[in-house]
Amino acid sequence: MGRTDVGGVSSDRPPVNNLQTRHLKILRACLGMRKLLLISSSRVHGSGFLEHCLVAIDEHLQPVERILFVPYALAEHDQYAELVATALHPIGVAIDSIHVAENPVTAVKQAQAIFIGGGNSFRLLKTLYELELIEPIREAVQSRGIPYMGSSAGTNMACPTIRTTNDMPIVEPPSFEALDLIPFQINPHFVDANPNSTHKGETREHRLAEYLEENQTPVAGLREGSWLKLEGDSCILGGKTGMKLFRRGTPPEEVAAGDVSYLLS
Repeated sequence: MGRTDVGGVSSDRPPVNNLQTRHLKILRACLGMRKLLLISSSRVHGSGFLEHCLVAIDEHLQPVERILFVPYALAEHDQYAELVATALHPIGVAIDSIHVAENPVTAVKQAQAIFIGGGNSFRLLKTLYELELIEPIREAVQSRGIPYMGSSAGTNMACPTIRTTNDMPIVEPPSFEALDLIPFQINPHFVDANPNSTHKGETREHRLAEYLEENQTPVAGLREGSWLKLEGDSCILGGKTGMKLFRRGTPPEEVAAGDVSYLLS
């Protein structure tokens, strides 16, 4: 019998042996294995919500049946949870949204996997601090080894800080320090400058150059349609649009899909 998500959508994914799931978690924890899928954006032109990366999500979440969704980057949590539940239904994954949990910390501790959705990074981080979820999420991913998935703002959360977000600071979190699950920064939705544009404001590349004037940590400019998949000491750039790598003191580097594990060293 299939699971049911928050939207009442039945999952057709075959049930997974609970012992197998526990053994997988124990093995990941013993190896200290991180398992992250960091998506630039939930939408790309011409496809539906998460549709462009659904195969990668399915592979990433195996053999998980339920995922804890964190909707705090947007103001409307119920609607957001319904959207995610509908998007993940075709791969048989049901969601539990943390915003309806009686105890959010307990929900994290009991989660099989965690998905932090996109929206405003400042609002998201402020809420994670207010609910005292930073350390529990970090422990769940780094020590228990449960799969983590982020999109846009949720991808920003995996970085050491949110200093390379594109978002306006509509609220003020107590710190810019994020989950620190990876040793580099990501700029989601990275967009190349249009050489024919008459716009005179800063380009994304200019803004990231300013960041590197004050910070040493490299930045992966992740274009829409691309994602990073991390397992242990492996990091693979997926998707079709590639990324641009920014490092202090060197020109930006164009990077195509493939092995980018050097980012972890």
